[in-house]
Amino acid sequence: MRPVSLVDLGSYLPDAEIGLEFFFGEDLPDDPMSRSPVFKQPTTRRHVAPGDRAAEMIRDAAAPMFARRGIDPAGNVDVLITNVLLPDALFTGCGAETAELLGCTPEWIIDLHNGGCASFPYMLKLARTIIGSGQARTALVCNVQNAAGQVFAQPGVRTSAHAAAPGDGCGVAYLTEGGHSPILGVETRNSPGFAMDLGPATSDGRKFWEPGAGELDVRFAEEKTAEIIARGNALVPEMVTDLCKRIDLSPDDIDVLITNQPNRIFLRTWRDALGLEPERHLDTFDALGNLYGAGAPVTFAQAVRDGQVRDGDLVVVAGFAHAGDFAAAAAVRWNS
Repeated sequence: MRPVSLVDLGSYLPDAEIGLEFFFGEDLPDDPMSRSPVFKQPTTRRHVAPGDRAAEMIRDAAAPMFARRGIDPAGNVDVLITNVLLPDALFTGCGAETAELLGCTPEWIIDLHNGGCASFPYMLKLARTIIGSGQARTALVCNVQNAAGQVFAQPGVRTSAHAAAPGDGCGVAYLTEGGHSPILGVETRNSPGFAMDLGPATSDGRKFWEPGAGELDVRFAEEKTAEIIARGNALVPEMVTDLCKRIDLSPDDIDVLITNQPNRIFLRTWRDALGLEPERHLDTFDALGNLYGAGAPVTFAQAVRDGQVRDGDLVVVAGFAHAGDFAAAAAVRWNS
């Protein structure tokens, strides 16, 4: 396989910064768990505005990155892969709209709907496979989380305990053939039997596309909560360890770990299991909330911009999706 490099990243965050009072009013709940540094909700998060479209978020994340590198997307995006949590276009996906806004005509447009919180390393694997086989030279992979301001902000949903954790945002990455900032390896794992443990739910029991008064929410199977937490605690360290074995390295060699960011207890458990100090495990949870699949590329992009990732660093991005039906990890030897 030809070497493939991750050469740059970009991010976009909506303007609206939302505090806890949006969910709980002025009288924040007197809950000992909420005051715990492990369990408390993020301080702030961003919400998309009504009418914001996923393709526009991708454009606003990617355009400054292309401008910074002096790249015209026309003729320089052979592969476009998108993962959007709440697609605007139910039948067509947002890939074609994204390409139109960027002014490019990729040979490959892939609207990837599975992968969830682990979709970023999964998309790196797909793009690496296509470029590495010689069928393309460049790829743009795009993660959009846009459900916080549209699903979890609904009047009947936002008072739920889980509604204050998500935030909205978009992260993108640009890949090219060549080995100066190489993707060293990607590990993925599918466990289809767990796929139905999380899904859309409405208060009136209707399917989400059927007419009715009940608001759409996303819920876990409550009777499986403990099982899902145990699964999530184990999956990310397992994927990172398996990846390190594949590329003949050790978790001790990781300079920067970036994961999805469901809550603080997962973040702490994962780095403790891998023996990493907190400063090597970057996250944006307190400021941006749970960005789902966009969490890894947004955090990665901000870390590069802020100098937290240096040339030569081994960067590992990892995550698990939904209730554990998918997990992935990818390693990059970063060079700007």
